[in-house]
Amino acid sequence: MILHIDMDAFFASIEQAVNPKLKGKPLIVGSRNSKFHTVVCAASYEAKTRGIDSGMPSAEAFKLCPNLEFVPAEQSKYIWTSEQIFEMLKEYGFEVVYASIDEFQMDILDKTHPEELAKNIQNKIYETFNITASIGVAKNWLLAKLASKINKPKGTAIITEANLTETLNKTPVEKLCSVGEKSSQVLHGLGVKTCFDLYSKSPGFLEKNLGKYGLNLYISLHSTDRFDSNEKESETKSIGHSYTLPRASKNPVFIKAWIRLLSEMVAERLRQNNLVSNTVHLWLNGPEIGNFGAQKTFQQATNDGNEIYLRALKIMAKIGLKMPAIRALGVSVSSLDASVYPPLFKEQKRREDLIKTIDKINSRFGDGSIYPAIIDLTKKMQ
Repeated sequence: MILHIDMDAFFASIEQAVNPKLKGKPLIVGSRNSKFHTVVCAASYEAKTRGIDSGMPSAEAFKLCPNLEFVPAEQSKYIWTSEQIFEMLKEYGFEVVYASIDEFQMDILDKTHPEELAKNIQNKIYETFNITASIGVAKNWLLAKLASKINKPKGTAIITEANLTETLNKTPVEKLCSVGEKSSQVLHGLGVKTCFDLYSKSPGFLEKNLGKYGLNLYISLHSTDRFDSNEKESETKSIGHSYTLPRASKNPVFIKAWIRLLSEMVAERLRQNNLVSNTVHLWLNGPEIGNFGAQKTFQQATNDGNEIYLRALKIMAKIGLKMPAIRALGVSVSSLDASVYPPLFKEQKRREDLIKTIDKINSRFGDGSIYPAIIDLTKKMQ
């Protein structure tokens, strides 16, 4: 069984936890500092009840709710909290993986009474960070992720063989992760309107009408997922981070800033485990390009965030000069090696010393105390 933890209004909830005066108030986190000339990066549930949500222009949000509280996004806080939650979850003794900055997955094996574990995790997150999470449990990651959204916020849901048909029958197919606007239109045209309609189709039908995407959907829905609990991170095939943007963006500077941020997160985990990597994989998703994924293996292994970022940009060049609309993106590395060789050239030595110094400062004063300036551009949604 997979337990999926989805943080509730993560960015906004963190801001309310940091500043108790914002608790219980409608709040938006702006993608940049300009209060009336930005886009809603995240909205508290108090704001959501007034019709405000991610991707909405802030000017429109203030028309719906003139007394709206506003806070500019500060990525370092969100990354630090995400990493602390991840470390806390590992204490339960199950294998834990990142799904994204605000989502985590645990392989709880065949644990009896998973609802008790889910409630315990929710309580511990709230007691430690003063923020809430919704949790779903199912036989695989896709259904567990769907379950986590059923009773949001602060809810739990468990999809079992006994309630699977009833649960999926009342859930629109577009609620399923990886089913976007275009694919949902195709599915509706095929008479597939609920998640159970999709679940009931044969692999041959889905592959015939949707190609490899349809076959992957079938496999993801019907599989029974397991993580290797005996496998150490140094023995895994890859380390990666991904993120779903509040709305699709065609701004190349903004997209590159997010790639840099994800590259830094990946590099930090490599260094924490004394690993280097030769292979970089970039994943992009958007309404125009669907799922784009490509990787490249380089001669020199690295755990430098800037180098991983530059390598990811070389891979991104494959999509052409014009930036398509991007809704989600991810950076991962593979070909992991514990053999960290000393730098050969002075410039490499200077760069390595700089990284070590930054790691020491961030370890002492908190992750994100020092970070590349380009990451600030992730606050911009244009």
